[in-house]
Amino acid sequence: MLSEPLAAWIGRQRWFGGKGRVIDELSIESDVELTSGLRHLIVAVWQEGSRDRYQLLLGERTELPDRLAHALIGTIGDTYLYDAVHDSERMSWLLEGMAHDVNGNGLRLRHVPDAAIDTSQRSLVLGAEQSNTSLVYGDAYICKLFRRLIPGVNPELEIVTALAARGAPHVAQPYGWIETDLDGTDTTLGFMQEFLSNANDGWDLALTSVRDLYASLPELPAAEAGGDFAAESLRLGSATARVHHELAAAFPTDVIESHEVKRMAEAFRRKLGRAAAEVPELRRHVTAIEDAYHQVELLTHEVPVQRVHGDYHLGQVMRTPTDWVVLDFEGEPGQPLAERRALYSPLRDVAGMLRSFDYAARHLLAGHSQAERLEPRAQEWADRNRAAFLEGYAEGGGVISRGDAALLRAFELSKAVYEVVYEARNRPSWISIPLAAFRPR
Repeated sequence: MLSEPLAAWIGRQRWFGGKGRVIDELSIESDVELTSGLRHLIVAVWQEGSRDRYQLLLGERTELPDRLAHALIGTIGDTYLYDAVHDSERMSWLLEGMAHDVNGNGLRLRHVPDAAIDTSQRSLVLGAEQSNTSLVYGDAYICKLFRRLIPGVNPELEIVTALAARGAPHVAQPYGWIETDLDGTDTTLGFMQEFLSNANDGWDLALTSVRDLYASLPELPAAEAGGDFAAESLRLGSATARVHHELAAAFPTDVIESHEVKRMAEAFRRKLGRAAAEVPELRRHVTAIEDAYHQVELLTHEVPVQRVHGDYHLGQVMRTPTDWVVLDFEGEPGQPLAERRALYSPLRDVAGMLRSFDYAARHLLAGHSQAERLEPRAQEWADRNRAAFLEGYAEGGGVISRGDAALLRAFELSKAVYEVVYEARNRPSWISIPLAAFRPR
């Protein structure tokens, strides 16, 4: 009986990965009672012959308060069934469970050694999450629940706990996690760490700087506008280099030889071919992009590889009163776990942040009546902050040699190619933002 309302409800959730496709079948693989009125479900969803699994904390009440009406899934008899992450009374169970290392019917809740958890904090769901759901407990903790389940230890749990154990700066302190066995493998269900209540999102800070620049009258250079961001970009570059250093110290490293570098360039080229076939606006840039990829194929030196962030941009960093903190080490959620845990050149992260500066500079120009007039100012802002970030990265110990410059450019262009396809599919009016990456620099 529960499968029918779940199938109707799950397709409307922001974190559901199969939007726009028919649900062929939904089944409940696991249904565990956690405490009175709270169950943990693992739901299998079949679409077009493939299966995805999601977790749901299911609440049960005979009366549903107005504050939970938006979380209603359906009714069975006289019982209301709802998404219990929105119920602060029920979600106290998570804190209690982690604080006391509770094991229950296959679920294991753990706290980081020597971490004291204040179980009196009440929860609130953050509204900005896409692929996951995050609960903020007071001003102390944030617990991310991984909605779509992939067997294995989530990279965010693995990386943050390892770096924190080393006393590494620039990461938020971990407190606990939830796990279970899925396909015989330890699988992360959720991860809780310090909530940075006095921090500001890097993307928001960058956009404020861009707005100040566009609003300045007379039109001042970016260095003289009131919200100049370059000093923060410099600090962020240094913090990024330190995080890469800590990752290299905490996890295995390796090198890839020139023939493997060539295979990387070939993979870039294949993605470019598929993208150009789909997006006509990209085709006039193909020759220039392929030329950049060819420069990578000419490299003869070994390339160091290590664990990296994997999905690095301004939305993944927070500015505290004292420094930058890096968040969300889980990598790109849509990619296989093995790929997210693989070793890459740290230049992949550097390229991701450089692309983010370009996006911040031009984000406000989409649909803007003065976009053509403001474009040079956008380019000036992006160039200034990209240069500051790279300077900070070098000051922090990050290495970008002359040979690395070709690889960095290829990573950037490959990211921009991906962005072009994404915007063409989802926000066609934004496609000019990534297309600007292919102009000569």
